[in-house]
Amino acid sequence: MPTDLSAATPTISKTALAPSAPVRVSFPTGLLKNIIDFVGALAALILFAPIFLVITVVLKLTQEGSIFFSHTRIGKDGKEFGCLKFRTMVPEAAEMLDEILMSDPIAREEWNANYKLDNDPRVTRFGAFLRKSSLDELPQIFNVLKNDMSLVGPRPITKSEGELYCRHYSVYKSVRPGLTGLWQISGRSDTSYEERVLLDVNYVRNLAAWRDIYILVMTVFVVLVRKGAQ
Repeated sequence: MPTDLSAATPTISKTALAPSAPVRVSFPTGLLKNIIDFVGALAALILFAPIFLVITVVLKLTQEGSIFFSHTRIGKDGKEFGCLKFRTMVPEAAEMLDEILMSDPIAREEWNANYKLDNDPRVTRFGAFLRKSSLDELPQIFNVLKNDMSLVGPRPITKSEGELYCRHYSVYKSVRPGLTGLWQISGRSDTSYEERVLLDVNYVRNLAAWRDIYILVMTVFVVLVRKGAQ
């Protein structure tokens, strides 16, 4: 598993890999971003309430256990929080992953490189639909209302993924992670992990409320055409 972003793909400029200092968000930008988050999350909760209901019913009828999956992620200032998603995998997903990685060297290499598997056998049929449509991430609206996340920001990452951010980890922790961001409108699963990191760094370094609005609008387009979805 790579731990130094200097080994980024050839399409990434080496100048983009300069050591990063924490980013200080100005009061006006932070205030406007908070307003957009609160108003946008409330509006989304009302707008998507019928979809929430349908997904809840289908999950209850087709699988056992909780309909939500909560995984620990790193937030602003390194604070950990439970990032919510609709459950898209079989209940024994963790055990299955261990078996897959132990028995399949190709899958192990893919997981170590991207922290995900193409054609993951643990994903249910309905779960695959939720992922393709990005509807599995709708519960993160509650994370936004709890102030754990923003509507727009870096991807929520695990503590172990923080090691891959290396010199840029302090930049990541400068803001709250987002329900969407530059990665989601720049290819999503079609991008390498190093590219995702640099997209996150680019977003934080160039933080602006108008840019958040642009990313939100583009996210709707990307979801509709399912660009880079898996």
